Amino acid sequence: MLRKASIKDIKQIHSIVNTAASNGEMLPRSLGELYDNLRDYLVYVEDGKIVGTGALHICWEDLAEIRSVCVVESSRRTGIGRKLVNACLEEAKEFQVDRVFLLTYQDGFFKKCGFNIVDKKDLPQKIWSDCIKCPKFPECDEIAMVKTVHG
Repeated sequence: MLRKASIKDIKQIHSIVNTAASNGEMLPRSLGELYDNLRDYLVYVEDGKIVGTGALHICWEDLAEIRSVCVVESSRRTGIGRKLVNACLEEAKEFQVDRVFLLTYQDGFFKKCGFNIVDKKDLPQKIWSDCIKCPKFPECDEIAMVKTVHG
């Protein structure tokens, strides 16, 4: 079942995301960052346990970011990641956002979801708002991808 995240979900989201980050699959997220952005997050629940998460973060009037899409190892390749991405894209459409981007190490998965690789320089709002706080900035090794969703 896919639903919006709640306060009680944050520690599980933190564990899922940071387990994947420790495997080099994504960047970690702090508890503070997750609490600050709680309203952005979705979770996928099976048998009462969160097995996947993802978020849509509005960045600008025409740009949103999909963040922290992650599925626990035992539930991968079951369509949950795709459901999370599609839910984020639907939410972007509801907000009438034109483009959705993401930064990832998993470009193959996101290509299958309709995203195209772009130069990070095409995302100035992102670079100066969140990326500047990242320890990898300015030597980011993530792949920037974009999808047009509205208009």
